[in-house]
Amino acid sequence: MDHQPSTNMNKYIAIMAGGIGSRFWPSSTSERPKQFLDILGIGKSLIKMTFERCLGVVSPDHIFIVTNEKYKDLVLKHLPELPENNVLCEPSMNNTAPCIAYTALRIKALDPNAVFAVLPSDHVILKEDAYVQILNQAFNFASENEVLVTLGIKPTRPDTGYGYIKYVPSEDGSASKVVLFKEKPDVVTAQKYVDSGEYLWNAGMFIWSVKSIIKSFERNSGDILAILSKDLSKYNTILEQDYIDKVYPETENISIDYAILERADNVYTIPADIGWSDLGTWSSLHAYMSDTDDKVKIGNNIHLIDSNDIIVMSNNDKAIVIKGLENYIIVDEENALLIYPKADEQEIKSVVANLGN
Repeated sequence: MDHQPSTNMNKYIAIMAGGIGSRFWPSSTSERPKQFLDILGIGKSLIKMTFERCLGVVSPDHIFIVTNEKYKDLVLKHLPELPENNVLCEPSMNNTAPCIAYTALRIKALDPNAVFAVLPSDHVILKEDAYVQILNQAFNFASENEVLVTLGIKPTRPDTGYGYIKYVPSEDGSASKVVLFKEKPDVVTAQKYVDSGEYLWNAGMFIWSVKSIIKSFERNSGDILAILSKDLSKYNTILEQDYIDKVYPETENISIDYAILERADNVYTIPADIGWSDLGTWSSLHAYMSDTDDKVKIGNNIHLIDSNDIIVMSNNDKAIVIKGLENYIIVDEENALLIYPKADEQEIKSVVANLGN
């Protein structure tokens, strides 16, 4: 492992908030993505909860929100403490690799020796003290070594909705070498992963130095970096947005997993017992909120009879009465009604795409 020279570490956090969250349709739409919803019914949106957790690690001026340009006003409405200049606006939805490269170049213009974390905007973390401790551990490791660090979650079930990380556990409990990434498996394969004890869920939380991630883009996905680096003098100036609007749409639409992590040989993971849920689907919300009867009701005037393993959400006051359903998702919104088997919920994204919503 190559060691970087010790520097005074300046930590930053980039929160990715540009997705539509189509698996949470019909509550989440292109005009009102799930990160801006109070989906838990606690008076705070998911992005607000994420931002407040980050304040345990860095100050507001060291937090960036990376989002689509049409969500900038929503971001500032939900996070009034955030400096407006810290909202990085993508002119097109090109997946996570280009937006992380853009973020790295912006932070480099501020501080070439910085270390930053990339975090999703729509996760729930129950053990916040442990979360802050592990993030700081990752920051320290990434500042001292030329590595790409991902936080891994010990799997509790053979979930087919997550990618998996195969790793070699370190003897001292510190960062462990990643052997390979596995994309979303079928349920039989997922069960083998869980039984082996050699795999973690890929939670999409990354920590690296500006130098390490830019070097990895140079090695593994040079076209993206070349497009965004045509004129580095524009970053962190009033000319940045016009420049990004012109060059960003030229970048490849590709995830950071495919563009960098699966190609790099310096990826490490830290197993994170942080009470994590990504709330990526209705089933994950059901698992997070379910009681002993596996009945989850979000909203008022919902009545369930002889129904189990079910989640029902309503944002209006109409009476909803359901009898004899098992393993179903039911979501009643003003302009749409979803009734779908939980076992088939991975289909919802493609169904929504066909609807044009």
